[in-house]
Amino acid sequence: MTGNFDDLVAVVTGASRGIGRGIALELAKNGASVVGVYVSDKESADRVRVEIGANVDMVRCDVSSEEDVKALSDMVMQKHGRVDFLVNNAGIHQHLKSWELAEEDWRRVIDVNLTGTFLVTKAFTPAMKEQGFGRVVNISSCIAYMGTDHEVHYAASKGGVVALTKSLALELAGYGINVNAIAPGYVSTDMCVFDSEEEERKALETIPKGRLGLPEDIAKPVSFLCSEGADYITGQVIHVNGGLLMY
Repeated sequence: MTGNFDDLVAVVTGASRGIGRGIALELAKNGASVVGVYVSDKESADRVRVEIGANVDMVRCDVSSEEDVKALSDMVMQKHGRVDFLVNNAGIHQHLKSWELAEEDWRRVIDVNLTGTFLVTKAFTPAMKEQGFGRVVNISSCIAYMGTDHEVHYAASKGGVVALTKSLALELAGYGINVNAIAPGYVSTDMCVFDSEEEERKALETIPKGRLGLPEDIAKPVSFLCSEGADYITGQVIHVNGGLLMY
């Protein structure tokens, strides 16, 4: 299901590649003016800008920096005067055992994945409250529910995103703002890299659909959560994983 997002403004973090790129393209296809956020890969950001064409800005911002996030918010409000959709997708991870993690590794992943989601949401929800409408979609992970044997900091950060989503939904529902999350499974991006063909084969055996997800498999549910069809949905986590995780 898609929406008609003409004259609406979407901010998508981590938009230069992977899932974020797919989300930015999908929202733009449905008419939204997109502000895509990236932190370092300007070349990829420029490619996304060309792919979308009109009605897009690609802005550098470290979501873990309150100063950067304020500058991003100021830019969006000065140019557009509103923000309707916020997709908190920016995230990083490392394949390290808990005993291999330095404190700075732990803090950096938590700062980007969890604190960044909080800071960006805090910056943009005042405008949503004022206009009486908004959609916030946070990207969590199936790892928040399954755990992992090689990146506890990532799992903890994504579990925190789930709790943050539910709490924000309770705070903001009275202002016409819905807050939901998507929890992807294995998605074919440069963040989902297997060490061997055998490792990939074993992963595929755990997925009833028999394939890795694609960025558009995540982008379309995000678009739905932004649409009128999802007006009565808030505080939910939508699991998009090909059946990897069932309840």
